[in-house]
Amino acid sequence: MSFDHQWNRIRETNPDHSANYAQRWRTLAAAGHDIGGESRFVNAMAPRGARILDAGCGTGRAGGLLLGEGHSVYGVDLDEFLIAVAEEDFPSGEWHTGDLAEFDFADAGINDIDVAFCAGNVLSFLDPASRRQTLSNIRSTLKPGGRFVAGFGAGRGYDFADFIDDVKSTGMLVNLKLSTWELHPYEPDSDFLVLIAERV
Repeated sequence: MSFDHQWNRIRETNPDHSANYAQRWRTLAAAGHDIGGESRFVNAMAPRGARILDAGCGTGRAGGLLLGEGHSVYGVDLDEFLIAVAEEDFPSGEWHTGDLAEFDFADAGINDIDVAFCAGNVLSFLDPASRRQTLSNIRSTLKPGGRFVAGFGAGRGYDFADFIDDVKSTGMLVNLKLSTWELHPYEPDSDFLVLIAERV
């Protein structure tokens, strides 16, 4: 089955979108902006030398920083241009082009993952029809006790309550909800959600 992901629709409308996206992060980093909040968060969760899945890795921005912390990082993204950037910028990572809903993680040897994460509003770009399949596929990579963390903003077409229900539908246990990657508590009116779940 082929899903109609919003990211692909944007690329069809604007062929320069992926290149512009990659350049935006490089420009922010060159200007001294902090682009590592998600990576610090995941690094704090992970055992040393962990196996980490960057699900929707884009240019490898977050996963690349985790490589620098001594982890083994595996990235998957449907955008072949962004994967090429990740391979160029972070050659010690393992980067794959593929749809998170349908990617064969087992065939790629991506298993026994300690932490799988989705940063950068990845989940809000998914075809709604693919959401549960995507989350189940990511769950399949986790070792028992492995954890999944995702963050995205409100008003992007994926209601937080629906997302939490989708996570629970995979059999993962929701451990914690926060409102920022800097560990601020989640409130009913929070406009951002960072959720941690565990494969039990």
